[in-house]
Amino acid sequence: MHMSYKSIKAFNEISWSSFFKEYSDRIREEIESKGKKYILGVDEEEYKNYLFEKYLLEPLEIDIKNEQTDEPTKSTEWVESRIPGNKFQREFYIFTVRYLFKGFPILFRVQPDTWQVTSYDIYVDEENSTVSFNFKLYNKDPEEFKRKKSNCFTDAFINIENINKNAKSWNDSLRHLVSSLFNSLKAKYLDENKFFEAINIKANKDADSIFTAPTIKKKIIPQPAVSSKKELSSVPTMSKEMYDDVLRVIYNAGKSMEKKPALYQDKDEEGLRDQFLFMLETRYEGTTATGETFNRSGKTDILLKYAKDGSNLFVAECKFWHGASEFREAINQLFDKYLTWRDSKVALILFVKNKEFTKVIETIKSETVKHPYFTTEMGTRGETSFSYIFHLPQDKEKDVYFEIIAFHYDK
Repeated sequence: MHMSYKSIKAFNEISWSSFFKEYSDRIREEIESKGKKYILGVDEEEYKNYLFEKYLLEPLEIDIKNEQTDEPTKSTEWVESRIPGNKFQREFYIFTVRYLFKGFPILFRVQPDTWQVTSYDIYVDEENSTVSFNFKLYNKDPEEFKRKKSNCFTDAFINIENINKNAKSWNDSLRHLVSSLFNSLKAKYLDENKFFEAINIKANKDADSIFTAPTIKKKIIPQPAVSSKKELSSVPTMSKEMYDDVLRVIYNAGKSMEKKPALYQDKDEEGLRDQFLFMLETRYEGTTATGETFNRSGKTDILLKYAKDGSNLFVAECKFWHGASEFREAINQLFDKYLTWRDSKVALILFVKNKEFTKVIETIKSETVKHPYFTTEMGTRGETSFSYIFHLPQDKEKDVYFEIIAFHYDK
């Protein structure tokens, strides 16, 4: 859905009905491209949720407060004079006015069902999330400049409210559409298998295989931020939004594995770690994800780095649960051996084989607050994902966001 940076007719290049059909067909084609094994094996709700997130239409919003007018270019053109057959050159300025925008860029092309009959040439730059238009000005008149700019803005964007109404109607019906398309194809495959079984053909022998729904790739690129403590230097840090997303991915992936023992049976810590590393390593642009990577004086299990300069963004350690004593030692190992002063967002992922999972959770909660590096409880992200603020052993003023996540792998 990427647009080239060229002139388009605002809200006047494809009808809403055509866009609706094209976009619906795209969902159908994506589902059908997966094939029978995938459709019969995937976690149905996870896959439907993935499609819903992917095909939601974010409404358009122009940030008029951050209007930017470029320095104009000067040009000339030949125009007819009042004397027939005579021409003269007339000077004019070309102004470009640009705005930041939010929303789904393709909507700038779509003519809504209810349409104000006007349009204007605009330029959409997806990469920088800006939209702009140009206009000529012949006279050096500030009032004429304001009128011209206002008229162009109105012509260009008057249909935003109408297209956003169409986008809302699409979003409101999207879950039903996704479910209908998926259920229809799944029913077809099941019916086909029943037929094959009736005539003694062994169909789709791998249909019981475990499949995981894909996740939406996030464009989250950490920006350098100046540290407020100890020194004045630009340090790339993980945004709170990205940290929340990383933890959500880990938690959801781990819970999904709880329901699918084939994914964790007979695996050691490294094998289980790789399940999570696979989910993270291609999710974030501008980062790299590695396992068993040296950091400070040890090798940590999961390390997300800022691709441009190799700065650490997120550190995680994976451990099987072997009681309170080894739990405390795991925290010590993470903080004493692996974390540097610049590491501020970390996690400890615990794999619990014990049948009495509730007792283990209670032990985790009671032991964590007793730890000498503990500072503050920050609530929970789920039944078995707990948020804390700890401090570094070598610097009590340095806060570290610390998540402890436990999964029940008892088969």
